[in-house]
Amino acid sequence: MTSILIVDDDRTSRHLTQAVLKRQGWRVAIAKDGVEALKRLKTRKFDLMLLDVWMPRMNGLELLEKLRNRKERPRVVIMTSDDTPSTLLHAVKGQAFRYVHKPVDPAALIETIEETIAARDIPPIEVLSARPTWVELVVPCTREAAERLQGVITRLDKDLAPDIRESVAYAFRELLLNAIEWGGKLDPSRKVRISYMRFTHMVMYRIADPGPGFNIGDLPHAAVGHPDPTTHVDVREAKGLRPGGFGLLTVRSSVDELLYNEQHNEVVFVKYIES
Repeated sequence: MTSILIVDDDRTSRHLTQAVLKRQGWRVAIAKDGVEALKRLKTRKFDLMLLDVWMPRMNGLELLEKLRNRKERPRVVIMTSDDTPSTLLHAVKGQAFRYVHKPVDPAALIETIEETIAARDIPPIEVLSARPTWVELVVPCTREAAERLQGVITRLDKDLAPDIRESVAYAFRELLLNAIEWGGKLDPSRKVRISYMRFTHMVMYRIADPGPGFNIGDLPHAAVGHPDPTTHVDVREAKGLRPGGFGLLTVRSSVDELLYNEQHNEVVFVKYIES
């Protein structure tokens, strides 16, 4: 039976969450702060921990730091109303698994817990720089890592206009998945390096993958490799590939600058912000 530890200093939130989880048949324990949580973790093994951030005595980020090098530690889902870039990046650094915004819808929380429990083990995302204006990450080449990271990265730009935010999020997702799937061959031991820089008038991303690169002319399965952007559809069908192939072409129209290095295994894109 799945065992879950809820760590939250708000008594009402703590007990309501406990009731929701018990109805699912999970074993649930509670702690009111990081100090109490550490005591429980010394005497009992938990599969998952729902962790609030700001608590007295020892907050959630401090608890993550203490658990970071433990061989046996529960997977951590951060539950907080504070989803500022600094907080989320420090949660990533502490190897939190998922992040949900409070107040949490019970159905959404249950879905998140089920997905977290079922997810396979992959190497952690490494945080080399956690400044909200300069972020550097090393990401294992798995779709799970990309999905986990997407929820964090999009929050870095939450103050941007919705259309700009959506364009940046789309470009980042497509280029990251290309790097992980084609450059990294979905090999968790291989890594993609990501840099994010936020300037007054622009947002810039750099994504470097471990692959040999590619030639635009050698992509018959992608729209970007053809003068006629529908020619690749027949190629994909003949190869048995899923419908698609418009990613790079659409990315070009979503951002203001898109630059590849000579090998085409590193890409930089820029989106300008109106003042």
